Amino acid sequence: MSDLYDRIADLPLRVEGFELGRHEMDTSAGFTRVTTVVELHGPDGAVGRGEDVAYDTEDHDHLRDAHDAGDLDWDFGGEYTFDEFSTSLNGADLFPEPPEREVSRHYRRWAVESAALDLALRQADTTFAAALGREYDPVRFVVSTRLDTDGSPSADRIREWLDIDPDMEFKLDPTAEWTPELMDDLAATDRVRILDLKSYYEGTDVDTDADPERYRRVAEAFPEAVLEDAKFTDETREILNEVADRLSWDYPIVDVASVEALPVEPEWLNIKPSRFGTVADLLETVEYCLERDITLYGGGQYELGVGREHLHAVASAFYPDSPNDIAPSAYHSPEPHADVPASPLDPPADPVGLRWQRD
Repeated sequence: MSDLYDRIADLPLRVEGFELGRHEMDTSAGFTRVTTVVELHGPDGAVGRGEDVAYDTEDHDHLRDAHDAGDLDWDFGGEYTFDEFSTSLNGADLFPEPPEREVSRHYRRWAVESAALDLALRQADTTFAAALGREYDPVRFVVSTRLDTDGSPSADRIREWLDIDPDMEFKLDPTAEWTPELMDDLAATDRVRILDLKSYYEGTDVDTDADPERYRRVAEAFPEAVLEDAKFTDETREILNEVADRLSWDYPIVDVASVEALPVEPEWLNIKPSRFGTVADLLETVEYCLERDITLYGGGQYELGVGREHLHAVASAFYPDSPNDIAPSAYHSPEPHADVPASPLDPPADPVGLRWQRD
């Protein structure tokens, strides 16, 4: 157990019931995002909220249907410490039907645990940062967007965003269709901070091969950018060793053991709380990285509600000045528009619980 987790493990928590909500939104990545909000209710109207970011709509549909039919076998009522509540989830099956992907079990576990932490912090009349002995600082963020949702990739979407805010920064996903001309065009903006090579994904619409030539072209075109989720193979090892100080990982990172299992000692890591499943694993990993001067930045999973606020709270407390890939949900809209907040995000005047709501 980490020192950070020790600070919240004994928070008293009283749960009297739960409710579920649902969000849906068409996104800039060309798909309809569905998430489920988990609400844990305590006495005197207190509510803690978390967001299930499982990517498969079927998982959310099964949960809603079981809930509406009264067949959902969730019983969270009782008095606990936060750690006792977390431990009680170890044997719980939160899926009325098996999930489409096993990784989604972590996402739903995080939704329930983050709701419980939010409620426990509210019942203690404190915030995430204060409970951990930290402070909230303004959060720098970058905008993540794909360039090929309407056919061949181009820099048009980036130019549209830069017309709205010339200081905007970006995280982009290079694909095999990226030409040298496109890379030169994007590099000339000097606004690209992270290139996500997505070589750890399998069986999705976005995964890409570990192509050494593509890695080399991207690394040379963007000599200052962080290179995320490049995979070491016999063919890629030489080029990746040359840029080891810029390598970062996202998809494999779920706990301290997964950091220690990386092919090189990392300089950078993308922290996505929902990948960890438990608050204990998240805080243990953050503490491990801070002790080793590993630069952290936040990542998101198309959260549409309170889950995005949780990302802002964690980043604000631990890595506010990093190129956090946690732009507010308004940036998920299919087309660029001016009705979006600029980076950095100021902390809310009166934060509460784990939420970081800005009115």
